[in-house]
Amino acid sequence: MAREGGPFILAAAGLSALLFWAWTPLGWVSLLLPAFVVNFFRNPARRLPPGPPGQVVSPADGKIVVAGPDPVSGRVRVSIFMNVLNVHLNRIPVDGTVTGITYFPGAFLNASFDKASEQNERNRVEIRTKGGEQVIMVQVAGLIARRILCYAEAGDTLSAGTIFGLIRFGSRVDLDLPVGTTLSVRLGETVKGGETVLGILPK
Repeated sequence: MAREGGPFILAAAGLSALLFWAWTPLGWVSLLLPAFVVNFFRNPARRLPPGPPGQVVSPADGKIVVAGPDPVSGRVRVSIFMNVLNVHLNRIPVDGTVTGITYFPGAFLNASFDKASEQNERNRVEIRTKGGEQVIMVQVAGLIARRILCYAEAGDTLSAGTIFGLIRFGSRVDLDLPVGTTLSVRLGETVKGGETVLGILPK
């Protein structure tokens, strides 16, 4: 389980216990709430797949809603939408050093909308790989998500697949990858954080 889940699980379980005491049939129905919270904060084991240097692994569980080059910059964009049933822990996509973290306050639009990447509350994490490539990852809050957590700090050197953050409840993660990155995923594909290979950085 994600460490932040404890208070939410206890609160949900306490509410169910209270409802059981007040009216047993309602108590049985209320068990759906702690079950949902436990499911949301789950932290399943993930195994980083073997691969060549420059391999990019998914930073989140969810569905690919953007995949391809930006028409202006030419850099490659990948966006992953996480619904409330997905694992919401976020992982580092490449081996590298965190060079900067910037938080942007904003709105809480549906995270599946493209404009959410520019208008919603978000947290930008910049990573420099050993090869000198810049990878930018943005945690984007959603319609229900009201809290972005980031454990990483500037100067941290982290391995791909390392858990670095969490977004509560339902959200999006955007990746901005160097020009020439070769993608191995497509629109609509379902991916797993720390396991699915999204592509390979240019050599």
